[in-house]
Amino acid sequence: MSSPARCHCQSCTIRGLMGPVIVIAIGILFLLHQVHGGNLDFGNTWPTILVLIGVLLLASSLASREGHIETPATAIPPAPPANTAPPVPPQTPYGPQG
Repeated sequence: MSSPARCHCQSCTIRGLMGPVIVIAIGILFLLHQVHGGNLDFGNTWPTILVLIGVLLLASSLASREGHIETPATAIPPAPPANTAPPVPPQTPYGPQG
């Protein structure tokens, strides 16, 4: 089975970096917390992650989308074929009750 084509435009490349950058930022924040003995508590530095996400989304929206490839996941799936057979009534395993 072939894998779908992957987009390599600048916008999609920046969006693809979102996860790794967030993981690295969380690691750095925890490292700073350990090194500075609690002066940089994670509870005080979590807005850094939100700022980082905002910067990445802004950079992605400003980047060029030249050569962008639409993925099949974003395409509208085809409608299922219409069922022309009449519905079959359910049958009970015990036969008619009476």
